[in-house]
Amino acid sequence: MSRPQCSRCLRPATHCLCPLIPSLESRTRVLLLQHPSEVNHALNTARLAALGLNNAQLVVGEVFDDLATLLNPPGYQARLLFPSDDAQPLQRYAPDEQPMLLVVPDGTWRKARKLLHLNPLLAALPRVTLMGDAVSRYRLRKAPGPGALSTVEAIAQALQVLEAPASFEPLLRPFDALIERQIAAMGAAVFEKNHG
Repeated sequence: MSRPQCSRCLRPATHCLCPLIPSLESRTRVLLLQHPSEVNHALNTARLAALGLNNAQLVVGEVFDDLATLLNPPGYQARLLFPSDDAQPLQRYAPDEQPMLLVVPDGTWRKARKLLHLNPLLAALPRVTLMGDAVSRYRLRKAPGPGALSTVEAIAQALQVLEAPASFEPLLRPFDALIERQIAAMGAAVFEKNHG
């Protein structure tokens, strides 16, 4: 018998994160393309980001038949948030600059690359990247390298840069709570032994 689940945040009802999820406005539109293997992941930070941003959309799949439509909402310039040699560092919007459709693949690095491989329109988008080597707040995982962030952290940082001085820190509240709950559940001694 399974535990009752919140239909919105998909957490067990006893650990619902909805009271911590903000309702943030952004000039930037965020399109999250989530690999199906991430849907039932314990953290599912793409879902947290989509729930916390009023101008965001989460689409699950490997091949997106309606990708041309998704990538061309009127009034936005589509950019793929994904590292590459030719990726442009994100910068604050100029006053009259057209806002961005920030396309964010969600999955392991391997699965995200697969999404690009299976969707040529996605792979063909101009790429943008975050500057610097931000440190992830995901203290339960070893990052594969400097600047490796969870999906919600990457989105919050990207919006922070693009729309400064607006703050997108509230987007990370449910993520931080989730991490704290997992640490509490494993106990301080186990956390220190494995992640300290």
